[in-house]
Amino acid sequence: MNSSEGKLSSSGSELDLDRPNIEDYLPSGSSIHELCGELRLHDLLDISPTLTEAAGAIVDDSFTRCFKSNPPEPWNWNVYLFPLWCFGVAVRYLILFPARVIVLTIGWIIFLSSFIPVHFLLKGHDKLRKKMERVFVELICSFFVASWTGVVKYHGPRPSMRPKQVFVANHTSMIDFIILEQMTAFAVIMQKHLGWVGLLQSTILESVGCIWFNRSEVKDREIVARKLREHIQGVDNNPLLIFPEGTCVNNQYSVMFKKGAFELGCTVCPIAIKYNKIFVDAFWNSRKQSFTMHLLQLMTSWAVVCDVWYLEPQNLKPGETPIEFAERVRDIISVRAGLKKVPWDGYLKYSRPRPEHRERKQQSFAESVLQRLKQK
Repeated sequence: MNSSEGKLSSSGSELDLDRPNIEDYLPSGSSIHELCGELRLHDLLDISPTLTEAAGAIVDDSFTRCFKSNPPEPWNWNVYLFPLWCFGVAVRYLILFPARVIVLTIGWIIFLSSFIPVHFLLKGHDKLRKKMERVFVELICSFFVASWTGVVKYHGPRPSMRPKQVFVANHTSMIDFIILEQMTAFAVIMQKHLGWVGLLQSTILESVGCIWFNRSEVKDREIVARKLREHIQGVDNNPLLIFPEGTCVNNQYSVMFKKGAFELGCTVCPIAIKYNKIFVDAFWNSRKQSFTMHLLQLMTSWAVVCDVWYLEPQNLKPGETPIEFAERVRDIISVRAGLKKVPWDGYLKYSRPRPEHRERKQQSFAESVLQRLKQK
């Protein structure tokens, strides 16, 4: 018995070494053992804004909800609805899906048999080549939308090619680009991907002037900023499209816009995109699903229903900072698409809090505990 108790106390001591020591965060010369008094639960809940903030995050975690896909409500819960659901599954997977694969295959055959000759045979006629390549890219995007039975309604004037303007839109999935591209061949700013998507980026989409970047590379930001300024000055360049949220959000919320698109000194044209989730949720959670599986999900649904609004162009007002300009444009898009604004940076989805930020929180909490104990 004594030996087992010794082992338990020994293991307990080892665990204590891993626990944070609150005295490490107290002012010099202070000790927790010098303080007396009884600390009750209501005291803990009242001693620090840190606890209030933590409790609020547990009850209302608006950051996580921005990137959460909401599953549809089950409706096949009784005897006479279940056969209808089975019939619907059979139609979607055995009839619609094969037909959509055939449509997409035909689209690729037409596209490749037209794009490749134009790309290589018209190298000396850049203006004509770019115009034809633009038409072919719009064509293949239309075949993609047809492969989901896309029902897309566009509102407002179609974008035109003008210098010193940039288009910004809320971001739900990579299909946002496809839906917008079938109407106008935009040059988009997009994260560099791997696999077949990366192959398309480095070959076909390069022809419309798209710009790629890698979030983890600091140098890429400087290069992209320079390319952006060069692109918007070109009269014959395709309209520039940016998703300033920097990540896919579930089409219910809008996170903070990056200021890069709003400090170029040009006109900003907002685009609001809203998906109807009656048949399928178009949100792409890249952490849980590859883009290939995302496309399969869309191709096995009944339809993708979407509204796109081309909104009134905006310019920087006198005395307005780029950050305030970005927030004003985000307000316009959020109101039109019915999105809830949240004060979060979308890049937090890909990174952990800095150690310095965590230590400041720990020190603030320790000082609050010490101050409360002194009052006792």
